[in-house]
Amino acid sequence: MDPPLPPFPAPNNFRDTTSLPTDHVSMTREAALANLHDTVAFWSIGSATAVDVVRAACDCLVAGVDSPTLRILAGVSPVKGSEDDELRRWLADAFAELSLTYYGEASRKAEEEVLRIMARRLLARKIAPRELTSWVSQFITYAGTPLAGELINLESAYEYVEAANEVHMLVSTKPEDLDAEVIAEARRLVGDSGAGRDQG
Repeated sequence: MDPPLPPFPAPNNFRDTTSLPTDHVSMTREAALANLHDTVAFWSIGSATAVDVVRAACDCLVAGVDSPTLRILAGVSPVKGSEDDELRRWLADAFAELSLTYYGEASRKAEEEVLRIMARRLLARKIAPRELTSWVSQFITYAGTPLAGELINLESAYEYVEAANEVHMLVSTKPEDLDAEVIAEARRLVGDSGAGRDQG
């Protein structure tokens, strides 16, 4: 039986920045590269912005990571309406120079990667169970990887329980029950991915 997790943080007003690392200070080379890899994966499914990617590229340079195209990427000045085009122009070459995996946009592999990153963050208690299901429903949806299906179902269950409580309808399922199911699903996802690491 899995050990219980300590209390989760209280859910906040959900924003896609939940997916991004919050500490850009004194990164190691390895951490900066991992941050760039993950930020681009989130960008590829619409859960991070071009500015987030450029900032991650700058973090790499500060940490001592360098390559010709990374310098170009870090120097991109996103202009509203064309910022994603600039990233598309340079990302593949930058990742090739840095020996990082570039999934491309709307990639099923990118969806699976970020789903597991978010699952690890849940298990590290950096986000709450409901934040994970909300994020999955918003950025992956049923049209995305089947690995997200159970979490999307659980988001629907949260919504049903909330609606029932609002009209004082008795339901046997409690939010705490759903939290436990989300945690179990996150553990399954991390297990499926092999020896995972918690990014960010």
